[in-house]
Amino acid sequence: MKTLAVTGYKSHELGIFDQNHEGIHYIKKAFEKRLIPLIEEETEWFVISGQIGVELWVAEVVLQLKEIYPDIKLAVLTPFLKQEENWQEQTKEYYQHILSQADFVESITKRPYESRAQLRLKNEFIISKTDGLLLLYDEEKPGAPSYYLDVAKKRQEHDEYPILYITPNDLYTMIQEEREADPTYWSD
Repeated sequence: MKTLAVTGYKSHELGIFDQNHEGIHYIKKAFEKRLIPLIEEETEWFVISGQIGVELWVAEVVLQLKEIYPDIKLAVLTPFLKQEENWQEQTKEYYQHILSQADFVESITKRPYESRAQLRLKNEFIISKTDGLLLLYDEEKPGAPSYYLDVAKKRQEHDEYPILYITPNDLYTMIQEEREADPTYWSD
């Protein structure tokens, strides 16, 4: 895989309303753990749409990994112009900070929001331009990532298109591993 679409839940779908929430740390660690072997297998581009939540956290991970793997790149393909227009000021600043460090930023429809069709076009476009999909996903709580997943599964019907998952079990394992690595964990 040379290009990988990466997505997951919006922050509110996970009940995360604060950038200091401890769950973000584990989500980022889980993605880092999955991205490193993919980078070492020559995945170069990581493509997101800039959704608040998992996508922006993954962008942070990719940008951090660029220090070790300077050849990797982050692309942000937004569904429409000014997608952050109605976001809170602090979130806008965070988003702009990510965009300023991305290697490629473009709006797919090149116009402001008009309809949900732009979101569908975004999913179809990103899946058509990438070699695989990595997503944080819980089959019991479909949410936003299910739209990407549906398009990816349709592509799989006629094309080799790997779909890689990070599941709630993966997150639970990550949390347990980190807790057990803390020497004080065993002293209780």
